[in-house]
Amino acid sequence: MLSVQKISESVYVGMCLKIGTPQQVASRRDTVDITEMLRNNEMLKTRETVMLSGSQREGLRLSESDRDYMRWPNDHRVIWDFSQCQFYNTQEHALILCDSSESPPGFILLWVPLENANGTVMLACVRMNGMLYISSSKYREVTRPLIKPDSTIHGPCSSGLHGILEYDNAHCFVSDFWPPFAISWVNRCSDWPPPHVVSDIVRNGCHFVAIGHKLGNHTDNEWRISFSRAEYKLAYSMNHTQFLTYGVLKLFLKEIINNGLRDEDKLLCSYHIKTAVFWAIQQNALPHWHPKNLLEGFWVCFKLVLKWVYEGVCPNFFIPENNMFLSNIYGEAQKNLFKRLYKLYEKGIALLFHSPSIRSYIINVLCNPRLTICTNEHTLISEVEFDKGIFCQIREYDSPATLDPRKVNTCLHAVEQLIGLPLTQYHIVMLQKLSATILQHTSFILHNMHTNTNFNKQLYIVDKISCHWLRFATKIGFVSDKLYFAMYYYKTFRYWEALSVIDITKVKLAQPYLMYQIRVDRERYTEAVGGQSLSTKMRQAVAQNIVLNNNIFYIDALIPEQQSCKQNSWFYLHIPPLVLLYMIELLCSRHVDTMRAQRALDDLQVLVHHDQVGSILRDISWEILGICQQITGNLQAALYSYHQSLRQFPYNKIRTATLQRIQDLHL
Repeated sequence: MLSVQKISESVYVGMCLKIGTPQQVASRRDTVDITEMLRNNEMLKTRETVMLSGSQREGLRLSESDRDYMRWPNDHRVIWDFSQCQFYNTQEHALILCDSSESPPGFILLWVPLENANGTVMLACVRMNGMLYISSSKYREVTRPLIKPDSTIHGPCSSGLHGILEYDNAHCFVSDFWPPFAISWVNRCSDWPPPHVVSDIVRNGCHFVAIGHKLGNHTDNEWRISFSRAEYKLAYSMNHTQFLTYGVLKLFLKEIINNGLRDEDKLLCSYHIKTAVFWAIQQNALPHWHPKNLLEGFWVCFKLVLKWVYEGVCPNFFIPENNMFLSNIYGEAQKNLFKRLYKLYEKGIALLFHSPSIRSYIINVLCNPRLTICTNEHTLISEVEFDKGIFCQIREYDSPATLDPRKVNTCLHAVEQLIGLPLTQYHIVMLQKLSATILQHTSFILHNMHTNTNFNKQLYIVDKISCHWLRFATKIGFVSDKLYFAMYYYKTFRYWEALSVIDITKVKLAQPYLMYQIRVDRERYTEAVGGQSLSTKMRQAVAQNIVLNNNIFYIDALIPEQQSCKQNSWFYLHIPPLVLLYMIELLCSRHVDTMRAQRALDDLQVLVHHDQVGSILRDISWEILGICQQITGNLQAALYSYHQSLRQFPYNKIRTATLQRIQDLHL
């Protein structure tokens, strides 16, 4: 028994390192939560609400994790009966009524009154029994190209690639009310989740995603009731052993059960696994979940899945009448799956030896039975490793809540409101970076709007506001964020001011303790900022790539590249900070100090030729080197650089711009 407990503890430690410690998971959740609270703030009056869902939202970070989003229009609401109309102003909300009379449990039809059918909804409507219903299949097709035209339909989602990251966008509808036939779930929640979590879940209603039941009467028109928001709140309420058990089960599914199978042969999915964990926790299948019995928790969940496959019944956690095996795990496929799972069951815990992610943590204990295992999270991960994770998380979710300069004050007011809430340090540092990003992008938008006007006084006022915003942003953002100010000074022909910012930024980017992306000298970083707040660390010791929004033009020299990105449905142009720094230095110095311009070009050439920019952004780095060489008249070198850009991984989608620049050189 002792060895099993030790193995459990070893696997617990291994999963903390692979999936995350309690503190890491909390930081991921907090940064996403506060970002969405700002982006979806009612004061901004956005057209749609966007919510991250799935394992990323729950705090899991596995190598295969994609990005799942749910999007729903803010001017539509789904109601369960006409009595709920009283809670809405029909001038602001178009109401849609549920019809569950002809659908299997967990699925419904969405009936829309004729006067409420407009725009996208009208395009997706079909007539049945003399009434209009929103067809799920038509809605998927209508909404598929809204985010990225090259996306494809995958289940209820529009799917595609964003760089190297897979994403799913589920365009759906929301109801503010809990489904009447899911009331039984509320009554079951005596032990787990806690009452305040249950209340929060019920208060937030549910969603409807555009996919019907394969065996239903109206497959193409039905909608599935989605409890995605409830599910991530349930994941939040797990203790860390329960959460890591869920992670182990996901690895078990990927690396053992589904390993080597074609997608169409993968009958079990991660949602079945998640459902098993929810049922096991709620039914007290294991009275106490702690590191020493993590494998016991895994075994309990695995046996539950095995039982479901044997019986051919996987009850939905919220609507048990919805058998999630009904459409694909039955007959011969069910028998074969059960045989495969039972063979694994007969191996006992030894079956985990087949998992590359888990086996080493079992072997460690078997080879060293006297090994002492410490599960204290502060000994598992260093301060530097934790900081790398949190700043990468901030970089991933850092995008402005709005690009409308008229709403910037409203947005900042929303930030002030959020600051008034009880916030964690992760909330605070994420809000800090979001505020800097809002100010940076809005400053350029505001200037672009007034550049071609003849009102000098108005342009002067706008410039003063933009400079004030950018100056403030440099004080609260990453070290590299100072380059936005340098770009603005260059754009407004203040070359000496831009070079002054460049000089300051160059010194800060050269500090030996600087953390850039995930590269850092651990000892020097710890010596310089160890123990200080995340806010201080971000301002003094962290640099990230510069992100240019392709709906905003920052400097003329990069407009073709931004346009190329945009034509390829790419939202942002990513540039290594030192590459952009030397480019701005060269552009400014050409007007005031030609010798300095040559030095900047030399430094840029060394940087790019010696591959000091990171493999993922070589395309834009070679491109910028070529632009700078072309500007200074070295056309042969520029041509070489452009061809080098074409040979790199096309992360920034700038191929169109590169080919045009090559063609221009030959004219």
